[in-house]
Amino acid sequence: MKNFDSIVGHEQVIEHMKNSISQNKVSHAYMLVGERGAGKKTLANAYAMALQCERGGPVPCTACDSCKKANSKNHPDIIYVEHEKSGSISVEEIRSQAVDDVAIRPYSGRYKIYVIGDADKMTPQAQNALLKTIEEPPAYAVFLLLTVNADALLPTIQSRCVRLDVRPVSDAQVKRYLVENMHVPDYEADLGTAFAQGNIGRAKQAADASYFDDMARKAIHILKYASSMEIHEWVEALANMAKEPDMIYDYLNIFQVWFRDVLMFKATREVDYLVFKREINAIKQQASQHSYEGIENIIRAADKAKTRLQANVNFDLAMELLFLTIREK
Repeated sequence: MKNFDSIVGHEQVIEHMKNSISQNKVSHAYMLVGERGAGKKTLANAYAMALQCERGGPVPCTACDSCKKANSKNHPDIIYVEHEKSGSISVEEIRSQAVDDVAIRPYSGRYKIYVIGDADKMTPQAQNALLKTIEEPPAYAVFLLLTVNADALLPTIQSRCVRLDVRPVSDAQVKRYLVENMHVPDYEADLGTAFAQGNIGRAKQAADASYFDDMARKAIHILKYASSMEIHEWVEALANMAKEPDMIYDYLNIFQVWFRDVLMFKATREVDYLVFKREINAIKQQASQHSYEGIENIIRAADKAKTRLQANVNFDLAMELLFLTIREK
């Protein structure tokens, strides 16, 4: 488990967490908001470790018995709420793991900390059950709600949480992380950085060649031939992507990087600025086919597809709208 010093970026969130401990102003409920892979869980783990550290400072020592237990995910007073169904957290799960449990005083720590990942997946009943506890919590209780979509939480829950936005980190920090920590070669680090878009979780995926190379190859094949694909070919490509729903945002990120390259080449005619330098022939061809406005529309359409998918819009519909935008000249 990482402590604050080993986390890449997120300086403002870390500073807030440290100050809350040093100034003894720890809130009973926090809402960490950011996209998947942004670092919400890493920050929550480090904060939980710091709160329980036996030395009592704003930075966990990592050496005391409490820190060692937190590091091994074996601390009795740091509870990670789990759920069986991937799409929802039930009221029974919230009650058994948090609401009923919070009445029991901490075993050894100063606090009793509940980390609720995918908090936006709590059913309305689960949220209402949790709300009653957040409204009148024991002095030792701290709830850390991790979410990609704050608006999926009840306004009454949002109003009782300190909101911490986990924003993208700089490209320079991502590239340095890939080169120094993941030992990625410089060219591949450029591609990984562009793909990550400030998300260290995605940067780690980019460093995993067995995952990233195959996904990038499939995405590039679609991109190179999308304008000439027949409808049935695009439907087949969609079906293949639908088999890997957890990867669809990665595909969309690759799509955006590609069309940023097309836009960059159209504006500068320079190859050195491109991420996909090895695909210069296809990029050059598409730069001549599309107008500036058309390329910008495609990049925005990929963003809209992400938003639609997060809002549970039908997958085929969201992707077909993107495909139609790509095919427009």
